[in-house]
Amino acid sequence: MGDRRQHRKNNAQHKLQQAAPKAGDGRERRIRSVCVYCGSNVGANSSYVAAARTLGRLMAEQQIRLVYGGGSLGLMGEVARSVLQHKGRVTGIIPGFLAEKERMLREADEMIVVEDMHDRKMQMFEKSDAFVALPGGIGTLEELVEQLTWAQLGRHRKPIILLNIEGFWAPLLQLLEHMQAEAFIRPGMEVPFVTVDSAEAILPAIRAAAAPPSAAAEAAVAEKF
Repeated sequence: MGDRRQHRKNNAQHKLQQAAPKAGDGRERRIRSVCVYCGSNVGANSSYVAAARTLGRLMAEQQIRLVYGGGSLGLMGEVARSVLQHKGRVTGIIPGFLAEKERMLREADEMIVVEDMHDRKMQMFEKSDAFVALPGGIGTLEELVEQLTWAQLGRHRKPIILLNIEGFWAPLLQLLEHMQAEAFIRPGMEVPFVTVDSAEAILPAIRAAAAPPSAAAEAAVAEKF
């Protein structure tokens, strides 16, 4: 049993070492693309639309590519059109069966049509250096929770940012606290993410979270396995 546990720890350490930013490799704080999860509706609060547009403008101004679900409706469309209006770059990834339902944004400079939702999420993951969750519905929540789970299990260390504008994500934050209090999220396995209250705070939070971890942090993560 002890040998198997040590083998798992060694494998985890090896994977972390492979994925970790290394001095001089240009990955320490270089964020080239950000995946934005958000609703295909605009929501009930006008501040959601304003935040999506602001984020799109800031991403374009800072030459950060938007990776998103490919639709033209709701907050998805707002953030994508804002990036394009400010001369930025947009990659949309959408399953073929949603191309009409979500009204694929044909103005995007790159649109990838995939077979299913799994392919969509995997390509969004692979093409992104960080993840941002704006307000949204069940689909947004599912995409966010998947990234939180992968990060919790040590599968990636890409920054995850929740835009908690007008307290939108407060119920989720309370649920996570409740899970921890009830011992379903054990000490040392807390879900890694950052919350911000404004669109202007998103990109600085990503850069801060993208800083390379210390050797002690590497060892602590590997110890979980």
